[in-house]
Amino acid sequence: MKFNKLTQSRAGRIALVAIPATFLSTVLMAGVAQGAVPVSFAVSGSQFKIGASQLDGAEFSQYGGVAVQADGKPHPVAIANIGTASLSDLCQSVVSKTPLGTIGLLINAGGGGKPAVATALQTGMTDLQGDATFTNIRIGVDASKVNTSAKGTAGEFAQDADHVVIANLKQTAWSTQAGTFALNGMHLQLTGGTECF
Repeated sequence: MKFNKLTQSRAGRIALVAIPATFLSTVLMAGVAQGAVPVSFAVSGSQFKIGASQLDGAEFSQYGGVAVQADGKPHPVAIANIGTASLSDLCQSVVSKTPLGTIGLLINAGGGGKPAVATALQTGMTDLQGDATFTNIRIGVDASKVNTSAKGTAGEFAQDADHVVIANLKQTAWSTQAGTFALNGMHLQLTGGTECF
């Protein structure tokens, strides 16, 4: 199905909920066991949070995947790809328990009208909230046929769109990678556990 006009989700939870969690977990674990789901790098044992007042991206796709820790522990994720993206008022945070107590790492960038900019952005996420507008969205496309250079496994559920705008983005993820990531006005600081949301 392809829509030629803007389609907007007002529910707050983005299309990641279109894939039932139990079905997703079963399919992804089977794919990992067969070596069918590629894993690009070993993730840490901590998820992190990403927030932005607005994400504006072109060439969007989403399908299932698995993030795997160095010890082999797998985590089902929804993989989101964006060819080019700008993120206004970007925030990234991670909090860890250490022998010295709770320590957080907080990064802010992309404020003052100068958004952070990324190319070939890929995120392995477990939760996504915001107000989303998709242009020319296709839901139910084969994951191997999405309109981004990064693709999923043939026969698996996916969706893609020419353009996506997400206001009030709140995302929890295991991994993020990009071809380039320009963090305009970056500020990195240690905290006592401050998070983006």
